[in-house]
Amino acid sequence: MGDIVYVLLGLTSVVGLTFIVERALALRWNKVVPPEITQALAACRTREDAKAVCRICQRKPSPLGRLLLLASEHLDWPKADNVDALQTAARHEIIRLERGLVVLEIIVGIAPLLGLVGTIAGMMTLFSDIGVTGLNDAARLAKGIALILNATLMGLLIAIPSLIFWSYFSKKVEVFAVEMEALCDDFIRRQYSEPASGAPEDEMPPVPNAKSRKPDTQRPAPEAKPQTLDPA
Repeated sequence: MGDIVYVLLGLTSVVGLTFIVERALALRWNKVVPPEITQALAACRTREDAKAVCRICQRKPSPLGRLLLLASEHLDWPKADNVDALQTAARHEIIRLERGLVVLEIIVGIAPLLGLVGTIAGMMTLFSDIGVTGLNDAARLAKGIALILNATLMGLLIAIPSLIFWSYFSKKVEVFAVEMEALCDDFIRRQYSEPASGAPEDEMPPVPNAKSRKPDTQRPAPEAKPQTLDPA
């Protein structure tokens, strides 16, 4: 039983280390929010600038780039529909960023428990041997107890780093989500604030209203009725 627990602890440590390295590489700032895209967004004002941003997003595949490409493809939609589609895609991107964090969370919970199981199994074996041989060799007894407690120590040494990295990566994903939301919201706001005709708002012809109309002064006068003379 003790050997099985030690094997499980070894596998748990390998899996945890693998996901820690993988998430550390995947959640780099330059990979999620490339600086080239943020610089292009800062200069984006018109629909023509949006096309340049799309070209950069295609060259730099990233969660932010995929969201901006989706928003650019739907600029002919009403703003509310485009925002809804963007929010749905953003939730999928966040789930992709959180991939693997659930494994670290599970390791945080089961590693100490596996260590405790190993300790209990070892103690049961040790006391069983004591019941047969007695307490004649105290040094051997102390050595056995030390080996048994190693299982608990291994479980804690696996769980503590997993907990640290799980908390760090979860906070980092939250920061990425807020940053991408702000950038996408700014992009949508600028694109839909542009007049549809492409001309500046102050150059568009004014719409006449009732107060600005001049009174019609060329209305014809009413026709005079002919007068008839009363015979004397």
